[in-house]
Amino acid sequence: MTNETPHYEGFNTRAIHAGQAHETVYGAVVPPVHLSTTYAPEAVGQLRQGYDYGRGTNPTRDSLQEQLAALEGGVDGRARAFTFGSGLAAENALIHAVAGPGAHIVMGNDVYGGTYRLINKVLGPWGVAHTVVDMADVSAVEQALAATDASATRILWLETPSNPMMKVSDIAALAGAAHAAGALLVVDNTFATPYLQLPLELGADVVVHSTTKYIGGHSDVIGGAVVVNDPELAEKVKFQQFAAGAVNGPLDAYLTTRGLKTLGVRMDRHNANAATIAQHLQGVAGVDRVLYPGLPDHPGHELASRQMSGYGGMVSVQFTGGAAAAKQVAETTRLFQLAESLGGIESLMNYPAEMTHASVAGTELAVPDNLVRLSVGIEDVADLIDDLDRAIGSL
Repeated sequence: MTNETPHYEGFNTRAIHAGQAHETVYGAVVPPVHLSTTYAPEAVGQLRQGYDYGRGTNPTRDSLQEQLAALEGGVDGRARAFTFGSGLAAENALIHAVAGPGAHIVMGNDVYGGTYRLINKVLGPWGVAHTVVDMADVSAVEQALAATDASATRILWLETPSNPMMKVSDIAALAGAAHAAGALLVVDNTFATPYLQLPLELGADVVVHSTTKYIGGHSDVIGGAVVVNDPELAEKVKFQQFAAGAVNGPLDAYLTTRGLKTLGVRMDRHNANAATIAQHLQGVAGVDRVLYPGLPDHPGHELASRQMSGYGGMVSVQFTGGAAAAKQVAETTRLFQLAESLGGIESLMNYPAEMTHASVAGTELAVPDNLVRLSVGIEDVADLIDDLDRAIGSL
């Protein structure tokens, strides 16, 4: 067996083997975690395999980046991935790589609250302007792009499915709209993961992830990633990673790699459980609306069926009893733990209006106060349904 990573077509095979060549001194099947912050050169100006200082390069981080790039694919498999200390650190590095004072970003009117806070509160005072629009309406997006100075528009920022309203947007159509306006299409692929959706192959220029979520998969490591298909853009992101330094440490990279190896098998279970729960909740008294792309009556169901290979593990639920009912359910489930974040093997429940999306309260991005967001885990689905039925039945 050689120590070179061959190309494999199967997702799970790539997830397990890409960037994971065995260690050559002792033959360790799992590559070691490289904790060193610095590396001794052969001589002045002669680095050992390109390594000199951990902020710039680290073998464990490199392994993760190769693994993630292999899964996102890109056109002709040219994707390059860069990993960071958090999802927002990844987003910040990307925006600094392609935008600056005077630049303009068009983004969805229901993006993750942290993304909105970064663009509005952190980058806004730096001179980056933004417009929000319904990304599910391609003509509205085209109008928003046309309404801005073409030379200033840098990014069309998309989440699909969106967090937490579960809107599904047409990646290929929006890529065309962005490119016609001279902008990049950035897709936050955190909910879908590369197992269910490949934005680069649908025309997107950049994929971003909070690897904290499904990619890590076990609620025990914070991280983020930027994946690009263009070599010139890759160099710009690489420079930001090195110059600003918001990299993930080697232990975090190792934990993320370990989680990524089982992404496919976990997502199969997340998908199956979420679909069963979404169907069940449609017939439960007190439930006003179930938002899940896998339901035939979801407005984005047909599109999701075309551009995704599954509908994901996220379900949002709105209650007829308003905010009081939503909070009561969120606070009385037992298996669904009330907590921030998502994508772990355990089921979580979130009240976005006052938790993950509190930063958009009072804006047009505000989340309905009768909504809870379920991150459906991989427990036995009958137990999860019993937990929800008991909590909702107490209303």
